[in-house]
Amino acid sequence: MVIGEALVDVLSGGLSAPEAYVGGSPMNVAVGLARLGHSVGFVGQYGNDEYGDMIHRHLRDNSVVELAPRTEQPTSTAKGQLDPAGSATYTFDISWDLQPLDGVAATALEEAQVLHVGSIGSFLDPGAASVIDAVERARGHATISFDPNVRSALIQDKDAAISKIEHIVSMSDIVRASDSDLEWLYPERDARETAQAWLELGASLVCVTYGSGGPWAVVAGGEARANAVAVEVEDTVGAGDSFMSALISALVERELVTAAQRDKLRGIAPSTVHEVIDFAARAAAITVSRAGANPPYRAEIS
Repeated sequence: MVIGEALVDVLSGGLSAPEAYVGGSPMNVAVGLARLGHSVGFVGQYGNDEYGDMIHRHLRDNSVVELAPRTEQPTSTAKGQLDPAGSATYTFDISWDLQPLDGVAATALEEAQVLHVGSIGSFLDPGAASVIDAVERARGHATISFDPNVRSALIQDKDAAISKIEHIVSMSDIVRASDSDLEWLYPERDARETAQAWLELGASLVCVTYGSGGPWAVVAGGEARANAVAVEVEDTVGAGDSFMSALISALVERELVTAAQRDKLRGIAPSTVHEVIDFAARAAAITVSRAGANPPYRAEIS
């Protein structure tokens, strides 16, 4: 189960006209997991408008189960400007007032083996409180996965945002963040120090992605690093989300999820972590080789 924002990315750059892509980090993770063969339910917010129709069709076409009704508010957008390297700088038009889960969403939460949350949905009020509530409700039976995917343009109170992020980290089993996320959150220390601090907060596996520098991870038993895959980059949109979904998928395949397996995950060997993050890096490489957040299917990952 995945909870968080769904929106439409309107990307501009170079000589081409702006292109609209369905996006939102948590929604991308849900689609990525579904394409890797997992049964996934998604809770987000999007409207009864043209962009909301795009999101609905995208989820339906990728066999992601929609667990929340569409809203009367306009669908959120992120306008991105691509630089020559394919990285986007965003401005957002977004609202996030998710209510505590009930009905079919609450039932799905009770049955979930893994709950993934993150990005804007984890810190933007007032809906962030409902995300934290869902994590607290699920932790007794499910593995908790978290990707803060920081959007600094939406953070007005940095200390408050850090407090929310650290609270979710303390309840999480799997955490991924980019080096730029961690440098913005904690400029006084390097990313590896923050990863170690998050491990001490309670996480079992903390992974830092360094773009073309490849991923690095730390667990109680040590560290692991994998190489990035060299590809021709179309853009980097959704790369971290594809990495996140593949990371979760690899742990599911190794039967390291659910609360019953928490001690086993906490004791994971660094050699196994290397296998897991290498698989995730290969998934991310496929995504950056094509436009927009377009995660791979399992058969595409060699």
